[in-house]
Amino acid sequence: MVSVIGDIQARDEYTHPLGPEANFNESMYFNFFDRARQTGGFVRIGNRANEGYAEVTLCLYLPGGEVLFNYRRPEISSNDAFDAGGLRFGVIEPLVRHGTVYEGTAVYLEDPLQMADPGQAFRQNPHKQVKLDLVHEAVGPLYGSSGAGREIVDPGKEFARAHYEQHMRATGTLTIEGETMEIDGLGLRDHSWGPRYWQALKYYRWLTCNFGPDFGLMVSEVIDLEGGRRVTGVVVRGETLQPISKVAIETEFVPETPYHRRLTATLGLADGDVLTVEGAVKSYIPLRNRRAGHVTHIGEGMTEYRCGESAGYGLSEYLDQVQ
Repeated sequence: MVSVIGDIQARDEYTHPLGPEANFNESMYFNFFDRARQTGGFVRIGNRANEGYAEVTLCLYLPGGEVLFNYRRPEISSNDAFDAGGLRFGVIEPLVRHGTVYEGTAVYLEDPLQMADPGQAFRQNPHKQVKLDLVHEAVGPLYGSSGAGREIVDPGKEFARAHYEQHMRATGTLTIEGETMEIDGLGLRDHSWGPRYWQALKYYRWLTCNFGPDFGLMVSEVIDLEGGRRVTGVVVRGETLQPISKVAIETEFVPETPYHRRLTATLGLADGDVLTVEGAVKSYIPLRNRRAGHVTHIGEGMTEYRCGESAGYGLSEYLDQVQ
């Protein structure tokens, strides 16, 4: 039986009543990487029903460094389900097993950096038919908080009231233009709800990695607009979860860009142990969110990690406000 660290209940695996805030968001996200096939990616649906749309993202990293990508804002009128823009998520067994399915097109980018100008990238590159059909099954405890009792003072400065994560195994198929490959990889999922603006933070660094089905980690460093710093994270070994109490991340960027390409994370565990994790970005795509003339850069790196003798894969996501 999968353990739960926090106050999350089985009912939280489904969508929640739509909040009164104009920027109420409920989102689910799944990432995965198949080491044998050197193929992975992530999918996300963020329901923003009070604004009348969902944010739907598909990002698939291919073995040669190419990326298949799609982003849509389909209209929605309720927060009843995660089902929009050709992407849908379903709960198979609460706290343990979920399904994700995407059927539609995606732009094929031999050079993913072209997404720095998304309009041009979508116009000038071919589009391919894609079907992704995966089952995500827990390989470790679920951890996080429902945010129960937490007062929302200013919705405009919120990023998520409730949030939880879990390391997963992903199995299924990926079909591109009629050619199907089997997927058997590892990854992470998250689920959050509450008011959210992508512009509510100065920046964050979010690292997710699976070294194997019994060893993974998540690291989060968040800086708010006033400069306040919050670090969280966990090391997962089987059903054992070790909290991370200290985080120091050194990053090498591509010169004169916000594109990260290497990182070193020094992690202090609650028991006094220290882990050093090295990350090398193998494939990178620059994404963005725009609101009221403000641009938020979100850099997504499919990353190879090393911790001692262990090698693993996952995502490194860097958010920065563009000044």
